[in-house]
Amino acid sequence: MSLLVRRAPLVDAEQAFTVGSAASLPSPVVLERLESTLEGLGPTAVEQRRVRFGPNAVRTHRVEPLLLLGRQLRSPLLLLLAATALASFFLGERTNTVVIGVILLASVGLSFVNEYRAALATQRLHAQVTHHVEVTRAGRPESVDVVSLVPGDIVHVARGEVVPADLRLLSVEGLQCDESVLTGESLPVAKTVGPVPAGAALADLDCCALMGTVVHQGAATGIVVATAARTEFGRVAARLGERQPETEFQAGLRRFSALLVKVAATLTGLIFVTNVVLQRPLVDALLFSLAIAVGITPQLLPAVVSTSLAAGSRALARRKVLVKRLVCMEDLGDMDVLVTDKTGTLTGGHLDLVASIDADGRTCPEVLALGRAASGSPPAPGALAEDPLDQAMWDSAIPAPTVATSCLAVLPFDHERQMSSALVRLDDGSTLLAVKGAPEAVLARSTSVPAAAEATALRLFSQGARVVAIATSPGPAHHWALHPDDEHNLTFRGYLVFSDPAKPGVAGSLARLRGLDVDVKVCTGDNAVVAEKLCADLGMPTGTTLTGAQIAAMDDKTLAAAVEATTVFARVTPEQKARVVRALRRTGRGAGFLGDGVNDALALHQADVGISVDSAVDVAKDAADVILLQKDLGVVADGIAEGRRVFTNTIKYVLMGTSSNFGNMFSAAAASAFLAFLPMLPSQILLNNLLYDASQLAIPTDRVDPEQLRRPSHWDIAGVRRFMLFFGPISSLFDFLTFALMLVPFHATPALFRAGWFAESLATQTLIVLAIRTRRPMWRSRPSVPLVAAVAAAVAMGSLLPLSPLASVLGFAHLPLGLYAVLAALVAAYLCLIEAGKRLFFAELDRGAPRRPSANPHHRLQRRASRFSVGHRHDPHTP
Repeated sequence: MSLLVRRAPLVDAEQAFTVGSAASLPSPVVLERLESTLEGLGPTAVEQRRVRFGPNAVRTHRVEPLLLLGRQLRSPLLLLLAATALASFFLGERTNTVVIGVILLASVGLSFVNEYRAALATQRLHAQVTHHVEVTRAGRPESVDVVSLVPGDIVHVARGEVVPADLRLLSVEGLQCDESVLTGESLPVAKTVGPVPAGAALADLDCCALMGTVVHQGAATGIVVATAARTEFGRVAARLGERQPETEFQAGLRRFSALLVKVAATLTGLIFVTNVVLQRPLVDALLFSLAIAVGITPQLLPAVVSTSLAAGSRALARRKVLVKRLVCMEDLGDMDVLVTDKTGTLTGGHLDLVASIDADGRTCPEVLALGRAASGSPPAPGALAEDPLDQAMWDSAIPAPTVATSCLAVLPFDHERQMSSALVRLDDGSTLLAVKGAPEAVLARSTSVPAAAEATALRLFSQGARVVAIATSPGPAHHWALHPDDEHNLTFRGYLVFSDPAKPGVAGSLARLRGLDVDVKVCTGDNAVVAEKLCADLGMPTGTTLTGAQIAAMDDKTLAAAVEATTVFARVTPEQKARVVRALRRTGRGAGFLGDGVNDALALHQADVGISVDSAVDVAKDAADVILLQKDLGVVADGIAEGRRVFTNTIKYVLMGTSSNFGNMFSAAAASAFLAFLPMLPSQILLNNLLYDASQLAIPTDRVDPEQLRRPSHWDIAGVRRFMLFFGPISSLFDFLTFALMLVPFHATPALFRAGWFAESLATQTLIVLAIRTRRPMWRSRPSVPLVAAVAAAVAMGSLLPLSPLASVLGFAHLPLGLYAVLAALVAAYLCLIEAGKRLFFAELDRGAPRRPSANPHHRLQRRASRFSVGHRHDPHTP
């Protein structure tokens, strides 16, 4: 049926059907108004509505070249310099203006090209992180990208999924939704299908499931009422805007930039006043002052950072790691403790049922039959059970009788009860409550427990087996709906024993993480003895063990004191996992959490770095910063090493800018006060800065010494300031020595002086990277070929320009060979002194290095709240 009908359809692009209006109508009426049926929409209707309503996306990640270009042009220094150059053009300084204009265009172009390439890399990453949902279209079930949903689609949601659009529910099976993202209500809300009164509040729309909320329990089928910005969540997201809270990496860059702005402002003001007092032309004084400001500011820092992050993201993607926000890569490298689940990470994750036994450990097939009954109905042919334990039971070749003819009701597993149950009808027509769960929980609720039951469980745990206890009770006669209160006065029946051996190669991955100074802690819902046995088999450092019951008895301060010495956290609830992560962060650790289930979402939110896998439930993928295409600790180690490499290379550029830049510009400022002429023309300073910055664009390709990857690195602005004040004067010392040699033995004219200092300053500025890129002696650490080539090209350019036909245009005189030899000797002596000073500086820095500071809680909370909205090609979820 066409969407264009005359009876006031509510699927109207200008006045869309809202979930509030749909909630007050019976479901058949909603189906009619949306021109859909329980069979779903046909292909033609889907395509028409997709064109009409657009993608189901609150925000998209598209590269906008004009916006990127505008960002480059918003630099106040560049704008002021361009305005001053324009003014000088009208004052007759035509050549100087053209040179400055070309340099400005080249600088903006370099920065734009590199940031544009980084933005394309980000877009490609977002395209790989998708969510799928089950829909019924043309009577057939299919899995589609949530972006392609349209009003009228029939959607099926289940536990752990994020609701992909505003739905009017048509049928529910024990559905409960966590709506805290929209309503602030912390408790899950039970859902029904009956209409609610017109005008009901958002929190009272019990017959609707809203975009961005999470299915806490149960399953449901609903019809899509609104998508994208027309949803309740979309309206909230639109009000919040596009701005993402900054990461620690971005905060460090901001603090570093603020430091340089203060230094530049101070120097610029002093230079301008000095030149005015010396009665130099006002335009020359202004241009020179602004050139100094530009020279001391690392103009291409955003490009270097973007290039480094983009290169890192591509390297990680090849290693099956997707970083949802590029700037989170540094947080990955800053991690020094990883909390991980056990199943599927340390173990293979493929469970096999190896025994069905009674309390004495004797084979008992009836226990398997009761376990299957406790799981409810078997999965449909070709489908998989939601719980891997259930799937292992149904796949088992162990012969077992069939005890139930039908399943009447199911009470799903939750981490508080640590069990699930089903009400089944037996062959004789009676009912039975079959319960399966953690042995401790089932035994505590059983009244008939054989004496050998606990000893048998402990023996199985000590062998590393995964054990599920089975118990029964007569079915409740008064109702067919189950409640946790029904799971008492049980009769213990036996155990199901599962095998989940350690994953091949995981011991080597753990050793790699230890080599990166990352502690690994295990947070599991399994038994403590089982987890301890596995950790011992894998050679993990022995630590204490805390159970969920012990954690519940601790306050936050006590827990923070205990987590450092703890290796295994067993029988923990989702809230307790999150508490463990918060406690580690409170001690100043950079905490990562690896998980893929509904029960991991809270901890993923709380971690400095949330890590999930592509096969995880939607809520876990949304909460994570990093998505693994392969659940492997070795892949995590790759990501950590790459994050540290990116940060180390970024710091190389920062240290370059705060040493050689600061030293050279300070030298220029001081020389302008005692020389009768400007030590360099503004255009020469800008050209020097452009060549220097262009050479440093190769830093992201540089190698990093293995020892620099062995421990987390993080921003230390005080250390950067000390570096600037230590190495900057060394650079200035050699500049003053150069001045003296050119003025006394060589009697340099202004043009010759400028040419000589241009060559010397560019050489010292660029070559210093070969020394400060490593803490080793520079001849014992091999830089990358692109970096060596870029540095050599910059030095050659600075040396040959005074001999080129452009020399007179740029204001240079030809350098005599004798002066070249003197300058070469000065540069060599400078590098030797830098090498000696480097050892002294880093030794002192290591002695006084502060412990990693605790993160700002408010800042972290902002980041947690932003996680749903980052890293998706089209993000339909939380802002």
